Formats: sequence, C-alpha cells, structure tokens
Amino acid sequence: MTTKSYLEELEKKYGTLTFGEFLKAWREADDLTQTAFAKKIGLSVQNLNDLEKGRRIPSPTRVAKIAKKLGLPEMGLIQLALRDSLLKEGFDYEVKLKSA
Repeated sequence: MTTKSYLEELEKKYGTLTFGEFLKAWREADDLTQTAFAKKIGLSVQNLNDLEKGRRIPSPTRVAKIAKKLGLPEMGLIQLALRDSLLKEGFDYEVKLKSA
C-alpha cells in the first residue's frame, strides 16, 4: 500500500491527520520511544516532539528525508506537511500532489 492510499484510508476512518499526528502514530505502531524514533529519523528529541505536537512544520525537503529514512514514498507525507503549513497560515485548502 502506498503512503498516499494509507493516508486516505486513515483519514476516512479517523478524520483529517496532521504530519505530526502521522509521525506519532507511526512511532507508536513501531513501539518506539521518542528518543529511539528521533535517532532513527535523524532528528533531536525536542524537534520530534515539536513536530508531533504541531509546534513546527517541516519543509518538503525535511519531510522527504524523513520519508526516506522510514522507507515511505515522500509524496503523501509532503502533502500532509504542506496542508499543515497552509492551515497554520489560515488557509483551509485541500492539497493534492502529483508527479510531473
């Protein structure tokens, strides 16, 4: 299953996800502490905590690096982060990406 279809299924079941909620769910599904997960994806524990709580929204480049370290396609995760960024600025837009 691709990340995009996985995200669509999750959102149908649980409602709109943020990038941070996705990261936290992925970490918890792997039964990892924030410390172990942060090390796995190359972040500080504080940065991971900020991402999971939505205090920080990563750039598409950082999201792509995280996706690669998790072995996931980047497009769905970049879409989540872009949507979060727009919502934080007050824009309630649907974000859909497609490869060129």
